[in-house]
Amino acid sequence: MSYCVNPQCPNPENPDTATYCQNCHSPLILQGRYRLLKKVGQGGFGKTFLGVDEQHPLKLPCILKQISFSTLDPESHHTTTRLFRREVMRLGQLGQHPQIPLLLAHFQYNQNLYLVQEYIQGLTLKQELQQGLFNEEQIWQLLRELLPVLKFIHQRQIIHRDIKPENIIRRTSPPINYQKPPYLPGENQVVEKSEKMGEFVLIDFGVAKLLTGTALISTGTVIGSPEYMAPEQTRGKALPASDLFSLGVTCIHLLTDVAPWDMFDVVNDCWRWRDFLPSGSSVSQGLGNILDKLLENSVSQRYQTAEQVLEVLESRSSIVRQPVESIESLALVNQKLSVLPSVRSLVGRFIPQVLTLDENELISAVGVEYGKLQYLLAVQKWREADIETWAVLCDALGKRRKSYLFQNDIDNLPCEDLLTIDRLWVKYSQGRFGFRVQKQIYESVDEDYGKFCSQVGWLTYNLHFRDRGYKFTSWAPVGHLPSRIWAGGQQWWTHAEVMAKKLDKCGFSTINN
Repeated sequence: MSYCVNPQCPNPENPDTATYCQNCHSPLILQGRYRLLKKVGQGGFGKTFLGVDEQHPLKLPCILKQISFSTLDPESHHTTTRLFRREVMRLGQLGQHPQIPLLLAHFQYNQNLYLVQEYIQGLTLKQELQQGLFNEEQIWQLLRELLPVLKFIHQRQIIHRDIKPENIIRRTSPPINYQKPPYLPGENQVVEKSEKMGEFVLIDFGVAKLLTGTALISTGTVIGSPEYMAPEQTRGKALPASDLFSLGVTCIHLLTDVAPWDMFDVVNDCWRWRDFLPSGSSVSQGLGNILDKLLENSVSQRYQTAEQVLEVLESRSSIVRQPVESIESLALVNQKLSVLPSVRSLVGRFIPQVLTLDENELISAVGVEYGKLQYLLAVQKWREADIETWAVLCDALGKRRKSYLFQNDIDNLPCEDLLTIDRLWVKYSQGRFGFRVQKQIYESVDEDYGKFCSQVGWLTYNLHFRDRGYKFTSWAPVGHLPSRIWAGGQQWWTHAEVMAKKLDKCGFSTINN
């Protein structure tokens, strides 16, 4: 079906082969490229459509947002268009985050403004809630995955203003590559992914939100869904803490499936969400305390930033560990423990193994220094450690850092250096990450690269930003790290096979040796 965007059209539905509306004769393919299939949403500033890119050889789906200011006078409309073009660039920057839809295009047609965004395949949390209540572990997961997104947008002076279950999607298929056909041989075996493996994507970043506070839309304009709004937002003032409030309301709604307003005690001016938990269920004190602070009516009593909440989550998820400020302090801790064997045995029960790795294990056949990689892994800076891994692989081969590695490069990699890199990853991740872990997974799926990617949570194609699509967290899927950002060549996807063979040649193929 093709859908007509003319708001005065009496019957907007048309056959999918039509190029002009059969009722009002308006063009059905906008910009000579985008065909609208159906309307999927409507708000105060316009409508949202599911569309298809007719110019792409695979007819890829996309989301088109129609922003209408039809009641404005010509001068105000000109101001609107100018602000739209300026602010839409900020929306494009947000789309570089893997959990925010990409902005693909924007244009003006018949006095309306249009955004074309990435189509996210999956269920919203509102749809998931219809299948059953969320449990505590699912709420922890939601907080862990969504708070970094809020940190990202808030650092760019953007406030979402409308966080609710309808605006959070759990991605159920790999992101679409809109630049070129994404398919590799055998990819049809990959796309069936469990919803539990999908990442949360925050949607509905409308330009109306970006324009708030400009001359066009005053500070007092209220944007959002009232029952999820922070008190200050209902009065037209939104802060980063307002998004945190809405996230808290979203969490208690997912735990209870009770309308938020029904859980608020207006007499005592407080939330009673625990009273609405299912019979026989409860929430731990740790999670309860976090939700209570997210839901504080007073901004001063609430978490101020997403980073503050993440620090609380980190303290919960970490094994009790002593902070390490530098490589030197890490070495000092090791030295002190080594001279007191009895104390070392006792402390080892409370300080993770990452602080007691023997320096003699940092072996290199060509003089590569692995102290920085050791430190980054010790403090679980997974993204930085992944980049450093690429760097030391290049160092071990005598190549310029951030050079892509090909099959012959892996064949020539000194076994001592490969063993050191792998041992660091395996040990500091408690056996979750490392080349040997990936080798075992690759062999367990009969060396099928598509199935391997599905197991470790990777895309089967490379994006323009090569580190996009990875989860640099301790709870990423087993084998997810180190990433393949270093893999080059026309058949880069053979890296798993090449690395597995290299590990066999070097004589270490299990996690325990």
